[in-house]
Amino acid sequence: YLPHRDEPGLTQFVTFRLADSFPESLRSEWEHLWKTENDHQRRAELEAYLDQGRGECHLRRPEIAQLVEEAVRFFHGERYALRAWVVMPNHVHALFKVDATPMAEILESWKKHTAQKANRLLGRRGEFWQADYWDTFMRDGEHELETRNYIENNPAKAGLILDPKTWPWSSVRFRDEYGVLKL
Repeated sequence: YLPHRDEPGLTQFVTFRLADSFPESLRSEWEHLWKTENDHQRRAELEAYLDQGRGECHLRRPEIAQLVEEAVRFFHGERYALRAWVVMPNHVHALFKVDATPMAEILESWKKHTAQKANRLLGRRGEFWQADYWDTFMRDGEHELETRNYIENNPAKAGLILDPKTWPWSSVRFRDEYGVLKL
């Protein structure tokens, strides 16, 4: 485990997931993934497991996916500058440049706000999001572009759609013909 690198001016790629995205009843499927020693390989394998859509996948419900997307977009231009995002059935990817508000506070705000509203919509109580999140800061423009492409192509890679532009909760639908995000 590496500590989060959280400082103003960094562009960060974060993944946060639903509390049940690694179901205890399916521990035999995923437990070995956490033991992979190579950090890059472990992350890729864990992401691939997430894309299988385990757990209840509450983010498949349009009204819940929409409230999560709205939360991620809400403080764009004030607390952070969004670069890309996607709401998947059991996790969220976001790429943003941190301003004065620490990344940890941004994530806490997104998760707390959406958990309360989603639990209300679902008529349930309890933990909605996994407590922690994965983050990677962008080393340069090429790394950021690769990450943006990964995020926006994730629904197609996971086999949920053929054309990433048809996924309703992703930044790709806000890009112009030159790839510029228009919010």
